[in-house]
Amino acid sequence: MRSSVLLFILILSTLSLSAQNAIIIKSPNDIPINDPKPKIFLGGSIDMGNVENWQAQIERQLADMNVILLNPRRDHWDKTWKPISSDPNFKEQVEWELMALEEADIIIMYFAPHSQSPISLLELGLYAKTDKLMVVCPEGYWRKGNVDILAETYNIPMYEDLNQLITALKTRVKN
Repeated sequence: MRSSVLLFILILSTLSLSAQNAIIIKSPNDIPINDPKPKIFLGGSIDMGNVENWQAQIERQLADMNVILLNPRRDHWDKTWKPISSDPNFKEQVEWELMALEEADIIIMYFAPHSQSPISLLELGLYAKTDKLMVVCPEGYWRKGNVDILAETYNIPMYEDLNQLITALKTRVKN
């Protein structure tokens, strides 16, 4: 009897722990709209895959949290897709990102030094008047002044680096 009770407790604790792991949803996979877990959009510099995969750092750091990470960085991006609305693959990507931004409770924007990330600037502007944004824009980003002024004007939290943002994000998600 005692071993059965211990086994039952072990199974319950395992289920409880597994329920606390982050769920990572990458484009173009379905977004779990009705899931009550906090949804975090990992927006910012990708530059057609030419920027470090900073999203992976956030995925690792939040792996044990009860959140859904919405990552627009595709595992298999095809650089031959044309950035025009008639290209079905490109259109699917843009529509996925728009839905993910809308469904997100928190939007991270990371502007990598020496990148341009014009779509991230557009997304920053779209959500500047919400309370969803958390931004990292280090020295070296080509439009840092614009991002800084926008953040100051609309009271958008800014962080020096990804580690500082991750610390703040963990606190925000727990509250």
